[in-house]
Amino acid sequence: MKKRTVALLAALTLTLGCAVGGTLAWLTDTTEEVKNTFTTSDIEITLNETEEKYKMIPGWSIHKDPAVTVEAGSEACYLFVKLEKSDNFDAFMTYEVAEGWGALEGVAGVYYRVVEAKEEDQVFSVLQDNQVLVKETVTKEQMNALTEEAYPTLTVTAYASQQYKNNMDRFTSAEAWTNVQPVAE
Repeated sequence: MKKRTVALLAALTLTLGCAVGGTLAWLTDTTEEVKNTFTTSDIEITLNETEEKYKMIPGWSIHKDPAVTVEAGSEACYLFVKLEKSDNFDAFMTYEVAEGWGALEGVAGVYYRVVEAKEEDQVFSVLQDNQVLVKETVTKEQMNALTEEAYPTLTVTAYASQQYKNNMDRFTSAEAWTNVQPVAE
C-alpha cells in the first residue's frame, strides 16, 4: 500500500505541476522581421568625341574634343585616360591635357583624376581647350610625303577603377592603374 500511495502522490504532484505551470504567463515579445537587401555597385564610363578625321594646316588649332563621362550612380573611382601617339605625331602636332588631370608617375601617356560618387553624370574633357595644334614648322613637303597609313594619330582610351580597397583604405593611383591592366592590355 505504501508503494501505491507514493505512486498516487507522485502522479498527483505531476498533474498539479502541469496545471499550475500551464497557467503561468511568461513575459515574451517578438519583433517584426527586418529584411536586408544587398544590391550591386558598379562604375560605368563612356568616351565620346564628335569627329575622328581632321585636316592638318600648319599653325592651325584643330577642334578635338574627347570627353569621358562617369555615369550617374557610379561608385567613387580613379578615372584614367591613356593617350597614345603615333611615332610621327610629335613631328606634326602638339596638345596639352585638360586641367584636373595628373600624369601617372612612371607611365608615359597616362593621366588620372579622382572622381567622387554622384547621382548625376560627370563629364571630363581630355584635351586643354578641346584642341590639338599643328606645328607652324610643318612643311608642304612633310605633308606630301605622308601616306594614308602614315598619317599622325592620337588614340584616347579611358579606364576606371574603384577608389577604395575597403571601407577606410584608398588605393594609390598606381595601384588603381594596376587594377585596370588586365582590361587595358
